[in-house]
Amino acid sequence: MYDYAEQRRECMLTSPSNQEDVAGQREPYSQGALEGIKVIDLTRVLAGPYCTMILGDLGADIIKVEAPGGSDETRGWGPPDIGGESAYYLCANRNKRAMTLNLKDEKARGILRELVKDADVVINNFKTGTMEKWGLEYAVLSEINPRLIYASISGFGQTGPYKDIPGYDYIVQAMGGMMSITGSEETGPMKVGVAIADVATGLYAAIGILAALREREQSGLGQMIDLSLFDSQISLLVNVASNYLVSGKVPKRYGNQHPNIVPYQTFMAADMEMVVAVGNDQQFRKLCTLLNREEWSQSTRFSTNSMRLANREEICDLLAEEFKKRSAAEWLAELTDAGIPSAPIYDMEQLFRDPQVEARGMKVDAWHPTAGEVPMVGSPLKLSRTPVTMRRHPPLAGEHTKEILMEHGFAEEQIDEWLNDHTI
Repeated sequence: MYDYAEQRRECMLTSPSNQEDVAGQREPYSQGALEGIKVIDLTRVLAGPYCTMILGDLGADIIKVEAPGGSDETRGWGPPDIGGESAYYLCANRNKRAMTLNLKDEKARGILRELVKDADVVINNFKTGTMEKWGLEYAVLSEINPRLIYASISGFGQTGPYKDIPGYDYIVQAMGGMMSITGSEETGPMKVGVAIADVATGLYAAIGILAALREREQSGLGQMIDLSLFDSQISLLVNVASNYLVSGKVPKRYGNQHPNIVPYQTFMAADMEMVVAVGNDQQFRKLCTLLNREEWSQSTRFSTNSMRLANREEICDLLAEEFKKRSAAEWLAELTDAGIPSAPIYDMEQLFRDPQVEARGMKVDAWHPTAGEVPMVGSPLKLSRTPVTMRRHPPLAGEHTKEILMEHGFAEEQIDEWLNDHTI
């Protein structure tokens, strides 16, 4: 098949790359943008851990708190796994230290309150009401530390009629409109291939925390951030939601087509499918010239995008017949040369062989005490002066409990006692 990346290999190899700085591989330690920020992470699974990994990549000290023995369910969400940890857990937990606390025990909650005294952020994703039941809600912790930023992630938020319903990505994709517009009329509703509501909530949590840290510089005070998977999923509907709110028309499922742009979809070449994404009328004219079908770009049925939308089926059928005549490799080479957006459809193997992935540091290796070198997806954040670094492997459950408690002034004898009675 046509190697899309090979077409750009020469220019990429002559472009500056900060891959080593971004990945932090075998490079001297560089102070991160969030150096000195301490985050107590009471989250598990994906949304919260993904948020705190982003903050950790940026230099924050992340203290991952689990129940004794490890209570992040994703540790067991394999195969695949390596060195006793699942690939799922490894994807969202680098750059953290780990400790264990039995928060059902008042002694352990007392320890957490001590840790909060010099923390900048506490983030949790317990079911609504759990932190209040334990006496660890924002009102209590902000009395201990008025500068504390307290982020709470839940399925439906801290208010509203659904606030007590547990949140799961699949449920939220269904209720949040995403499945209604994903798939085609033939397939029926489909979920997105990754836990998109979780990921979006993690990103919004990181944004909210950074905004609250910035505001604290003026006010000297922390605040509470109430995040829900449901709200985050709704926000991802962007133009599709706007189309509905403006028109009142319930959107259809277009599969691999676009609701507002034509042609912007997959086409079958002689040997395999490819993507052609014509974003404007100028690009459509170029496509027609390439196909020796200039009359299409001059037709009153197809010359503008609004006309092509009105005659979507007709123009897409005509294009489909043309694309069947040659291989994807041939088409992609010519489309690229003509400046018409197009791409092969990569699987994971093809993706991680692409030289652009290497050039951008999007595949990195992290050392792990039980797994050795673990390949991971790198950070997309490219900061010029304070690059992200790979400082810590995804931690073993409770790996740093004693270290963290001793940093906070607890005596080793007291720590050993707590270990023995399962407080920690």
